[in-house]
Amino acid sequence: MGTKLEGKKVAFVVTDGFEQHELTGPLKALADEGADCDVISPKDGKVKGWKLGDWGDEIEVDVNLKDADASTYDALVLPGGVINPDKLRVMPEVIVFVRKFFDAGKPVGAICHGPWTLIDAGVVEGRTMTSWPSVRTDLVNAGAKWVDAEVVCDDGLVTSRKPEDVPAFSRKLAEEIVEGLHGEARARRNAARREGAGAP
Repeated sequence: MGTKLEGKKVAFVVTDGFEQHELTGPLKALADEGADCDVISPKDGKVKGWKLGDWGDEIEVDVNLKDADASTYDALVLPGGVINPDKLRVMPEVIVFVRKFFDAGKPVGAICHGPWTLIDAGVVEGRTMTSWPSVRTDLVNAGAKWVDAEVVCDDGLVTSRKPEDVPAFSRKLAEEIVEGLHGEARARRNAARREGAGAP
């Protein structure tokens, strides 16, 4: 087990119909590096995955979304599956939770159909991203630049296309979590550090 993510806390937001490997793969990879990972859902109890074209396993929910505090997490992951993000994207409480990560400059990962939720959160304009091919037009219409690549990283936003991309997605996401805050949030943090240290 690695330790490069020790002390880091990662939120995985899902509901029924998530693509199973797109949750379990990154969750295991990040946990193996020492991250504390929570499965967060708008529903209590368990959520049911989608695997190989049919319903898969049930996964225990760690935290109900209504009780989740985005400020206590270092990163957010949005697995795909067709059903899961299509449900999440119309829930105002999910949109609010997602936006808090972008407002704070924290790393966010979305794979397959996961970017649908980001579209409704209004955070993809001007970003370079990838996704499941059928989501391409939706992302372009929302102002994103879409590319066909195993993994794409744009200032802390990590996206991938499909379950087969999970290893690359997980590695890049771990790198971004180690790096910490991004964009304006990082600039503000660094400026505050310099000011506190008396640096010019």
